[in-house]
Amino acid sequence: MLGSKAPRAFTLIELLVVIAIIALLIGILLPSLGSARREARAVKAAATLRNVNQGAASYTVESRKYPLAYTYASDDRGNWNFNDQRLGENGGTYGYIHWSWALFNSGNTPEAAFRSPAVQRGGAPATNPGPDPDNWEPGQENDNGNPAPAATPEDKQVKRVAFASNAAIIPRNKLVANNDNERKNRFVDPADISQTAGGDSRVIFATELRDGNDWRTVFSSREPTKSKSHRSISPFIGFTSGTDVYNQGNAPGGRSPFGYPDPDTRIWSLDDNRSGEFAIDNNQTDLNVVGRSHPGGDKKYGGTANFVFCDGHGERMTVRESIQKRLWGDRFYGLTGGNRVDMTNYVR
Repeated sequence: MLGSKAPRAFTLIELLVVIAIIALLIGILLPSLGSARREARAVKAAATLRNVNQGAASYTVESRKYPLAYTYASDDRGNWNFNDQRLGENGGTYGYIHWSWALFNSGNTPEAAFRSPAVQRGGAPATNPGPDPDNWEPGQENDNGNPAPAATPEDKQVKRVAFASNAAIIPRNKLVANNDNERKNRFVDPADISQTAGGDSRVIFATELRDGNDWRTVFSSREPTKSKSHRSISPFIGFTSGTDVYNQGNAPGGRSPFGYPDPDTRIWSLDDNRSGEFAIDNNQTDLNVVGRSHPGGDKKYGGTANFVFCDGHGERMTVRESIQKRLWGDRFYGLTGGNRVDMTNYVR
């Protein structure tokens, strides 16, 4: 047609400008998308953690006590003997019975119940993972010193666990003392928690585990090839015994023998230990194993974690905030003897 013109093509300069604009937009949007994904994972993890708390609430209605974090099994059917539960022992022939197994009809626990999308492989491995090599971490050995895929012992536990309980409420299994000076664990009555100042809405029930470096966060500094994911998190330390809470004596003059760890000196910064290796078993505080993967927090100590409280509500905060607000309780409920916690002075 007369007078018509061919459409004008982009010049090279115009094309480069368009590409630059697209690159700029991608640079702006990608961090937002990444933050949105992190937020979505945090929300999903919080919902799963609340479901765990609901399972514990149902358990306490029937039993009138919280479970132990774990026991040493006496056979492969999930039975255990009281007198076997003492310091210095391990899962032995039959492994551990974890509280995840106890909460849901003795073994009918859905595998997803203790998993989180926010951590590596959904959670930490069991101490004795069993015959499937996918349930092990690289370099891991079971309690007998055997690597994957050793079939026995196999813990009564979900294969991956992303959460850990408050050891003041769901204590370890040391029900028998080795000597007269050693403290023992005891079962905790939910009524004890409701009598706490502020009630059970001021006592953390469970939180998220910190992951990193193939889950070396839950491995022991004394046994660096072994996972300790069956343990609960001890939030308090002794004023004279430190993290060895079983050998903390009763303080004279009615003083509290236990206290919260100083968040400025006992909580690792990222510069102190970026991967969190051996966080569940160190000489500062077990609270170093609390998660730091969610939005919030700061550059020095990392992000936040989800916490669920004994009344069922959830909050997200940093582990340091949980200490500063004294949200782990005012007694070491799961230990015998004088178990009050100093709510004013930190253990430095």
